[in-house]
Amino acid sequence: MYSARRGAVTGAVLWEVRAAGEHRVLPDGALDLMWHEGRLTVAGPDATATSVRAEPGSRTFGLRFPPGVAPLLLGVPAGDLVNRRVALADLVTGTPGAGPDLLEHVYVDLWRRADPDPGLIRLAALLDRGARRGVPVARLAGMVGLTERSLRRTSRDLFGYGLKTLSGIRRFQRAHELVQGGAALAAAAAEAGYADQAHMTREITRFAGITPGRLRTASTRSP
Repeated sequence: MYSARRGAVTGAVLWEVRAAGEHRVLPDGALDLMWHEGRLTVAGPDATATSVRAEPGSRTFGLRFPPGVAPLLLGVPAGDLVNRRVALADLVTGTPGAGPDLLEHVYVDLWRRADPDPGLIRLAALLDRGARRGVPVARLAGMVGLTERSLRRTSRDLFGYGLKTLSGIRRFQRAHELVQGGAALAAAAAEAGYADQAHMTREITRFAGITPGRLRTASTRSP
């Protein structure tokens, strides 16, 4: 079972997973701070789906960093964390003690230490909105005053991928919601912004590792 809410202190998404057995973790373009079995871990951005097995009664708590913010707080490019799970203590020294109810406290501590550039935070938010809307890379580059090459590098540092891949993941997320919600595949493809159903099938297979039909009933979750 997956549940999520907004944190009262930071407004960040706080989530909890109670699961047992095999589950498929899907790419969501996010970095998370996770608490599991007494360990505090940073989950990097996933480029492909991974399968994880949880023991009965297992619980994982997480805080989802706002888009592009984690690298600014951790001092590590998101591209260095793709498909990785790394102990927070290996990235940041002297982190405060934590538990499942203190993830926001850790987040605030990281923010105070890093004092991230507000301009970079605004840039990350703008790029993520552009990716969600499918704005072409060339147009986004012009909007922010960067060359496409510089924008690609900036996107990898902030999100772990170039903007074209990030846009694909955002479109895939929308398709996933529609398919698991019972939408017909052709209708889901059109609403999510794909050229056609075949295009959606290719992209879902790329990111989820299974076909849209299997995704409809698969056991999936966030990191």
